[in-house]
Amino acid sequence: MANTPSEEDLRVLDTKITQLKLDYERYFLGTRPREPVIGRGEVEKLIIVYSNQAIQNTALRFKFSSINARYQAYKRQWLDVLRKMEQGTYTRHRFKADLHGREPAAGGAPGAPAGESLFSEYRDARLACGENVKALNHQKFEQLIDKQRKALRERYGDAEFRFRVVVEQGKVKLKASRQRAETS
Repeated sequence: MANTPSEEDLRVLDTKITQLKLDYERYFLGTRPREPVIGRGEVEKLIIVYSNQAIQNTALRFKFSSINARYQAYKRQWLDVLRKMEQGTYTRHRFKADLHGREPAAGGAPGAPAGESLFSEYRDARLACGENVKALNHQKFEQLIDKQRKALRERYGDAEFRFRVVVEQGKVKLKASRQRAETS
């Protein structure tokens, strides 16, 4: 490595930061099993090395300062999300934990109206996926469920359906499944 970073060195650093950002996003979404600490260590090392060198070229110094500022902003954001995950207050993480932790036959919480729990899950999932929930209310949600239930009954007859919230490819959906007739 030369005494001062070259244009190519800064381009490599910028690419590594972009890849690290993507890796952290995948980690926070749950598609990456571990935090990308190795990539972060590589970027940290380059930032420290370049920070301790006197960059004479004004354009390169400005470019490095911009890259460093962007990295520091990402780092603050990642640390904030990691802290929220540790405390159990990170919404995407909490939503996923709620989905895995609920009972398979969940149609509502005990003592709560049947659709209230499903509505809350749906709203939380949309928030976690970054979707707008300003116009969403319980009445519109019930209308959506009734519309789907009616279409399903036309197709499958007079069966009962249980709805659940799923996230597929970043989109929140309601999935229906037929309920088996209970025998006493």
